Amino acid sequence: MSEERFGEFVAVRRHGDEDAGQVAELVLDRPKAMNAVSTGMAQSIAGACAALGADRDVRVVVVTSTHERAFCVGADLKERNSFSDADLVRQRPVARAAYTGVLELPVPTIAAVHGFALGGGFELALSCDLIVADRTAVVGLPEVSVGVIPGGGGTQLLPRRVGAARAAELIFTARRLKAAEARELGLVDELVEEGRDRDEALALAARIAANSPVGLRAAKRALRLGHGLDLRAGLEVEDAAWRSVAFSGDRAEGVAAFNEKRTPRWPGQ
Repeated sequence: MSEERFGEFVAVRRHGDEDAGQVAELVLDRPKAMNAVSTGMAQSIAGACAALGADRDVRVVVVTSTHERAFCVGADLKERNSFSDADLVRQRPVARAAYTGVLELPVPTIAAVHGFALGGGFELALSCDLIVADRTAVVGLPEVSVGVIPGGGGTQLLPRRVGAARAAELIFTARRLKAAEARELGLVDELVEEGRDRDEALALAARIAANSPVGLRAAKRALRLGHGLDLRAGLEVEDAAWRSVAFSGDRAEGVAAFNEKRTPRWPGQ
């Protein structure tokens, strides 16, 4: 495993190798503030995502936390308390870049959540394709309780998971949900025993990473671009994604490996 730092509060760890399928771990590492997202931390998240998105060896990204009791508690409100209106305007694109950086990663992404995942912290998880949570997780979008609204994609991503009415109830009431209810309502995808969120998310990532890197990127593209379209338009999106992989080296290797009853050696192109 190798590690690269992006500023003081974010690290990227790479697991595995090209043949096994490389999994990258994007680590939120601001434990003294329960990973509250400051301006500097937002810049680091965006920078790490840009590097991961450009790395063709990475097949899956897992977002994790070093804090024992929190995934991320959202925006750094202590920092924002000192902001003028002009400061807030300048900081807005920096904050947005962190959330869109995770959302726009071209490979499958998994959030490993334990403890508090609130506000922008939960939006980072919602920006991932899958959320694995342990039984200590507490999630929610409480922004209206402090006079704002979710600004990291929450008003758009939550309805896509749980439907418009349920999302409205959760956002309007600003309530927090414990892990069992969050799983029941579909806010998280997999519920695991306490302390197992990172291990289980990395294991899931390894299973995903064993598949074709070309196929994984194309499948994610089709899922994301096709969501919300009518069926006919969605099928056109799928067809375009299919054509992007149908003549690839990965497709040829996958078919050959199946017929030769061996493990594929993906060329990744």
